[in-house]
Amino acid sequence: MNRSVLIGLLGLAVGIIGTRALHAGAVVDPSRQEEERLEFQTQQPWSPRVDLNADVAMVYGIGKTLPARIKDWKDHGYRIHVMTGVAWGNYQDYFYGRWDGTPHKDQAQTRHDGSIRGHGGDVYYMSPGIDYGKYLSEGVLKALDAGATAVCLEEPEFWVDTGWEENFKRQWKEYYHEDWQAPDSSPEAQYKASKLKYYLYRRALAQVFDAVHDYAKKHGREIPCYVATHSLINYAQWRIVSPESSLMDVGCDGYVAQVWTGTSRTPNVYDGVRRERTFDTAFLEYGVMQNLVRASGRRMWFLNDPVEDNPRHNWVDYRTNWECTLTASLLQPEIWRYEIMPWPQRIFMRRYPSATQPSRREPIPKEYETELQAVITAMGDMKQPESAIRWQEAGTQGVGVLVSDTLMFQRGQPMTSDEHLGHVYGLALPLLKHGVPVEPVQIENATAPKFLDRYKVLLLSYVGQKPPSPAFHTALANWVKQGGALVVVDDDSDPFNSVPEWWNAKPLAYKMPREHLFEQLGLPMDFVGSKSVGKGAVIRESASPAKLTYEKDGSTRVRALASEAAKMVGVPWKETEAIVLHRGPYVVAAGLEEGVSDAKTYSLDGHFIPLFDAALPVKTHVEISPGVKSLLVDLDSESLAKEGVIAAACRVTDQQITPDAIKFKVDGLEGSNGVVCVRMSAGPKMVQVRDKKLTTGDFEYSDGLLRIRFVNSAAGAPVEIQK
Repeated sequence: MNRSVLIGLLGLAVGIIGTRALHAGAVVDPSRQEEERLEFQTQQPWSPRVDLNADVAMVYGIGKTLPARIKDWKDHGYRIHVMTGVAWGNYQDYFYGRWDGTPHKDQAQTRHDGSIRGHGGDVYYMSPGIDYGKYLSEGVLKALDAGATAVCLEEPEFWVDTGWEENFKRQWKEYYHEDWQAPDSSPEAQYKASKLKYYLYRRALAQVFDAVHDYAKKHGREIPCYVATHSLINYAQWRIVSPESSLMDVGCDGYVAQVWTGTSRTPNVYDGVRRERTFDTAFLEYGVMQNLVRASGRRMWFLNDPVEDNPRHNWVDYRTNWECTLTASLLQPEIWRYEIMPWPQRIFMRRYPSATQPSRREPIPKEYETELQAVITAMGDMKQPESAIRWQEAGTQGVGVLVSDTLMFQRGQPMTSDEHLGHVYGLALPLLKHGVPVEPVQIENATAPKFLDRYKVLLLSYVGQKPPSPAFHTALANWVKQGGALVVVDDDSDPFNSVPEWWNAKPLAYKMPREHLFEQLGLPMDFVGSKSVGKGAVIRESASPAKLTYEKDGSTRVRALASEAAKMVGVPWKETEAIVLHRGPYVVAAGLEEGVSDAKTYSLDGHFIPLFDAALPVKTHVEISPGVKSLLVDLDSESLAKEGVIAAACRVTDQQITPDAIKFKVDGLEGSNGVVCVRMSAGPKMVQVRDKKLTTGDFEYSDGLLRIRFVNSAAGAPVEIQK
C-alpha cells in the first residue's frame, strides 16, 4: 500500500476539529458548544485520564459533594448538566425519614414474596408517592443553585414483578377508586397495575419538571429538562414499566437514549435460533428512540458505552460490541447528538479480563484508546447538511413496525407475552436482516399531523400490545386510504384483548381492538387475505408474529407479506446484504448476517480511513462482509479538499492557517497515543509539538497528507507546521 496514502488517511481520522475551550487562548466554536453535541456522565471529579473531547459533563448525583464536582468540571471548560436517578439513588434521607421525619420504607418496590427490589447496597427502587416527587425536586433545585444549566433525570423504572408494597396499594385505590388487586391475579389486574406504574412515574417526573421550570422563570433562565431512559423495546423485554412517550406531555425537553451493549446483547429469537444480535437489536432500539422525538422535534442524544455494566467480559468483547452499537447509532441520520460514554473512569482507569488470559486483568489497550478518540472526534461532526446524507446501499425505505408503550403492560403473570419479545422482533428482524432499514413507529405519535406520511408500508400486531386510543385507528385508516400499505399479523389469541379498555367500554363493545380498526377500514371483522382500501391496501395474516420467530421459515413469511404489500401500492421492493449510509465525509456500513448468504460481500472502492482500525490505514478497497461494521472517512469527499486538519485521535482547537504555516492546539487523554492528519499541498519544512521539533519518525508526508504522531496530554500542546 502507498505509504503516503496511509499517512493522509490517518490525518483524516482527525477530521472533526474540537471546540471546547479548555486552556487559555483556545478558541470556542459556539456552533458546537452551544449546540451541546457531545456529552458524558460522571460521579467523579475531573482527571487528566478522563479529559474528553465533549461539550457537556453530566455531573451525577444530588448529594453533598455535588457543588464541588460541578465547579471542578466547569473550571476545566465543560458545560454542566446535572444527572440523577429517578427510581433509585442514594436517597437514604428520604427512605429512613430524615428528610421529613416520616420513614418511607413502604415505598420500596416489593415483589409477591415480600422481597424488595434493590439496586445494590442500601439503595432501593421506589414506588413514588407525591412526597417522593417533592424530595427529588428539592435536590434538583440545589443542583441548579450550584451552577447546572440543565437537568437530566435517569431511568424512571417500575419493575413488572413488583406492586405489593403498601404505597402501591394506596395509589391503586386513589387512581382506580377500588381495592388493590394482586398484579399476577389476572390479565386485567396486570394491565391495570402496569398502567398505574406508568402514571406514577409520569407524575413524579412532572413534579420535578414543574419545579425546574418555576425556578427558571423566577431566575430569568432557560433550564431544559431531559430524561435518560432505555428504549421502549428494552424496557418491555426486561419487564420494566416507564412513561416513555408520555413524558413529552408533561414538560420533557428531550431524551438520552440509553442503548448500549448491556441492553442490545439481550438475546432474541429469529427463525428458531435464540442468540445475541447486538447490532440488529441496537438498530431497532436507537430507531424507536429516534422515532419518539420525530413528531416533536425535541432533543435526543444516543448513548454508547465502550465497556458495559458487566465487568466480567474481556476487552475484545467490549470493543466488538461497542462497534456494533456505535454503527447502529450512526445509521439513524436524524440524530447528531451523542452521550459518548457513561462513567469514563471505569473505562480508562479500571482493569478488565484479558482476552488471551482471562485470569489476568489489564487496562484498556492503547489501540482501543486511540480508536475511541478518533471516533469521538468524528461523532462531533455528524451534524451534516441534509444534502450530504444519502443511502448508498439499503433496501426499501419507508417501512415501519408499529409499537406502543403498552408493550410494557403485558409482561407479567399470569399470562405474559412472549419472553423474547417476538411480537416485535418477529416483524422487524426479517426486514432488517435483508437490508430494509425498518423503523419502529411510535403509535402514540401517529395522530400528529403528517407523522405517518413518510411511511409506505407499516406492519402491526396487537399480540403483546394494545392501541392507547381510538384516535390512532382513525389516523391509521386515513393513512391507508391515502395510499399506505398496512400488514396486520394477528391471530386474535392475546388474552389481554379482553382487559377493560376503550374498545369494550360503552358505547363501544368490540371483543378486541382489531375489530374497531377493521371497521374504520371498511373491512369485515374476520377478514384474512389482501384487499385494496382507497388508494392503499391491507393484508392480514392470521398468525402470531411471536410464534413465527420459533419457526424455521417464519421470517420468510413476514418478508413475503411486506413485499406483497409494497407492490400493491406501487412501491418497488428491494433487499440488500449490507446497509451503507453517507453522512458528509463519513461512511457508515454494516454487513448483515442470517438474512443473506455468508458468501455475499458488499464492496466499497475509493480512498478511505477505517476509524475502527487504530492504525488508521488507507484503504482503496473495503469489503463489508456479513457481520462486519465500519466507520470510514471518505478521502475523496469534496468537504475534505481544503488545507488544514482533517482528522484526529485527540481534540484540535485554535487552528490558524497562513501562507507560511499551520498552527493549532491539541489535547487528549493523558498518556494515550495521539494522531493528527493535515492536508497540505507540499511536505512540511518543520513540524513542532510542545516547542520540540519532531524527527521524521514521528511524522510522515505523502500524497498531500501529513500525519503527526505524539503522546496526548490533558494539559494540551501547541503544534506548528512550517510550509
